[in-house]
Amino acid sequence: MKENNLLKISIAAAIASTFTFSATTFAAVDIVKIDGSSTVYPISEAVAEEFQKATGIKVTVGLSGTGGGFKKFCRGETVISDASRPIKAKEAKMCEEAGISFIEIPVAFDALTVVVNKGNDWAKELTPAELKKMWEPAAQGKIMSWNQIRPGFPDQPLKLFGPGADSGTFDYFTEAIIEKSKAIRGDFTASEDDNVLVQGVSGDKGAIGYFGLAYFVENKDKLDAVAVQNGAGKFVLPSVETTMDGSYNPLARPLFIYLNATKAAFDPNVKKFVEFYLKNAGKMAKEVGYIPFSNEEYAAITEHYRTLKTGTAFEKPAIGLSVKQMLELSAANK
Repeated sequence: MKENNLLKISIAAAIASTFTFSATTFAAVDIVKIDGSSTVYPISEAVAEEFQKATGIKVTVGLSGTGGGFKKFCRGETVISDASRPIKAKEAKMCEEAGISFIEIPVAFDALTVVVNKGNDWAKELTPAELKKMWEPAAQGKIMSWNQIRPGFPDQPLKLFGPGADSGTFDYFTEAIIEKSKAIRGDFTASEDDNVLVQGVSGDKGAIGYFGLAYFVENKDKLDAVAVQNGAGKFVLPSVETTMDGSYNPLARPLFIYLNATKAAFDPNVKKFVEFYLKNAGKMAKEVGYIPFSNEEYAAITEHYRTLKTGTAFEKPAIGLSVKQMLELSAANK
């Protein structure tokens, strides 16, 4: 225990020595600014609303997509970046070059959900290979009808709706399904706003799209979720239960917030907000339709935050990882 306390002190001291100011001279931000993932947005928005009621400290939450959020974060325009995937090496380098250190915090699990129009009575189950067939770059201009996906499907025009290139959901989907980051056909309707995707799929019988579970739960009267075949050959619908038991793969994924380490170490308003966020993340995640970690896992995550350990634990996409595995990676991160 003594060694652990000394480690915390040394980490905090290392961070402090990196910065050119001290806690006593650091001015608190008037507004805690957050931007990034549209998937994580509902959690951060819910936490921000409750925090403002409790403290009177203003918090703003934007949704420019994970990639767009990291650009703002690395320019110092925000203090927290919502992300539906781990930070990429080029983004981490961009932050480093700007003198911004970050702390990586997993906050909940999501089941990336494939959705179809309510009038679609044929594609209730799809394999990853079939999803790849309709979304891969080689499909552009060639795979234009549902009967090209599987014999027996109707000759119904295939209309694709998905997040744009700045979205972490886009990155995760291409890595998990197409097995290559950002490799996707270009002739689909893209938007960083998941509500636009809901409208698009709900308005066309031949439409298919994908986004976070929370947006499906919110719009399940307009859309149907598709059961996706997992590694064991079973077709599984996305849900809290199937994500927690590990049967919904490869489309279950962790969600993150990234903290400006300077602000997290010294700014009293940011510290208050982060501590409030971690205390309430599970409750808020569940309320907006995502999958919370256990109390023990949140306690371990909070302990990780308090060490002020900077950097990312993920050199590869966080596909199929449990909370335990994520925390082990974080602990091993030098």
